[in-house]
Amino acid sequence: MQPATDMYYTVKSGKPFDQAVTDLDAAVRRHQFGVLHVHDIGATLRSKGQPFEGECKVFEVCNPRQAAKVIGSDLRLNMVLPCRISVYTEAGETRIGMIEPERMLGVLSDDPALDAIARGVGESTRRMIDEAK
Repeated sequence: MQPATDMYYTVKSGKPFDQAVTDLDAAVRRHQFGVLHVHDIGATLRSKGQPFEGECKVFEVCNPRQAAKVIGSDLRLNMVLPCRISVYTEAGETRIGMIEPERMLGVLSDDPALDAIARGVGESTRRMIDEAK
C-alpha cells in the first residue's frame, strides 16, 4: 500500500478563502460536474461548541455518467461517491485539495475498467483545483 501522503492532491492558493470557494464552485460547473452539497465544517464544529479557528468547506461533486459506471462495476463503491474537494485554511494559507480518485479506487477495486474512469475523473478534478487556486 502507498503512503497516505501519496493519496492527496493539494495546492496552496494565493486567494482569500471565500474567493477560492467561489472560484472552485465555478470551476466544478465549467467541467460539467455538479455540486451536490457544500459542507461548512468550520461553522458546524463551532456551532457544536468545538474549537476550530480555521475555515473548511467540503464540496461534494459528481459527474453522473462516471458515477454510474463506477457503481455499475461494484455497487459497494457508492461509499466513495461523490468526489470531495476541500477548500481550507492552514497556517494562514488557503489550500484546495482532494484524495486522488485513482489512488482511492485502486485501493478499493481490482477492476481494470475503473482505471480509465478514475484517471479521467482525477484529471478533471485536478484541473478544477488548479483553476480555482
